[in-house]
Amino acid sequence: MSDVSKKVRIALVGLGFGAEFLPIYLDHPDAEVVAICQRNVEKLYEIGDKFNLSAEKRYTDYSALLADDDIDAVHINTPIPVHGEQSIAALKAGKHVACTVPMATTLEECEEIVKLTQETGLKYMMMETVVYAREFLFMKEKYEKGELGKVQFLKASHQQDMDGWPSYWPGLPPMHYATHCVGPVLGLTEGQAESVSCFGSGTIREELHQYHNSPFAVETCHIKFKDSDLTGYVYRSLFDVARQYRESFEVYGDKESVEWPLVEHDPLVVHTAKKPEPEIPESKACPDYAKYLPKEIQKYTRHGVYDSDDNTHLSFLQGSGHGGSHPHLVHNFVSMLLTGKDAYPTAVQSANITCVGILAHESALQGGELIKLPEWSLSSES
Repeated sequence: MSDVSKKVRIALVGLGFGAEFLPIYLDHPDAEVVAICQRNVEKLYEIGDKFNLSAEKRYTDYSALLADDDIDAVHINTPIPVHGEQSIAALKAGKHVACTVPMATTLEECEEIVKLTQETGLKYMMMETVVYAREFLFMKEKYEKGELGKVQFLKASHQQDMDGWPSYWPGLPPMHYATHCVGPVLGLTEGQAESVSCFGSGTIREELHQYHNSPFAVETCHIKFKDSDLTGYVYRSLFDVARQYRESFEVYGDKESVEWPLVEHDPLVVHTAKKPEPEIPESKACPDYAKYLPKEIQKYTRHGVYDSDDNTHLSFLQGSGHGGSHPHLVHNFVSMLLTGKDAYPTAVQSANITCVGILAHESALQGGELIKLPEWSLSSES
């Protein structure tokens, strides 16, 4: 699909957190929301009525939605355990796919998605919020301008209290949902993970062990980059660790380094080399990057569906609006489908990011053993 005069016809699948994206697609000048899908009929009609969507295009059956020839692409926002199978089904049905994180929960599903995109030419994009958050875009801009100098090290974390979340969350190994910290570490230079080594630390309460046979409270992973002298370090916790929600990313260069604040909403800290010691760090308010977006959706970097006291979603609130990333995700996905030019992360890049987490947990279970990423998760263009 490369006709820039045509609007991309989108179906939204999953209308919990997924409802956050509806008004963005509706206002995007090059997109059209033609269908929605939700198992809960009451929720389906509540959202459909609110956004004045066609009553004939409100699906409770995902298979029926995939059979609809009016749909070019699906944006999947369903529970984690079905991301892989639903993405695979959509690609087999001839639909482009945007999918919330993670890409899948097994190596086999990740490989199948990569294989299908290569065989069909269809596009896939994992909708990783952190790599389009304003803080990341600030660091990416510095990197591309050469202000960081030579990048020497990358570090990221994602800590969150998942007690009280849906039934598939209890006891989840921390690294099985690591894209929010792995994504920016790989995404800044668009590098690829070649191997990982991970350790588990601490113990979550015993009743949580039964779900995934995983005891770890924290998992910490070193990532070796392919064809590079770089390594990255990521850590993750989900249960029984006292910490405010934090998705952090830090980059250390030989000219400048940028560190994420310890407390949400505090400014970034930029360190500049060769200054007198007291002058090295400087607090820096992060600018907004709505300028990269069509004017019709620029407002969504600052507000959306789930940002008011009477209309909340825990993911949006804990993530502080995900750094204004949602309209950037939508715009990059739509632009990719119209122009044919890949947006980050592609299927292979998404697989590389996701497989880091899956294999990191395997490494932790084996006492930190070094594990290589599969060849199909590595691009030959690197």
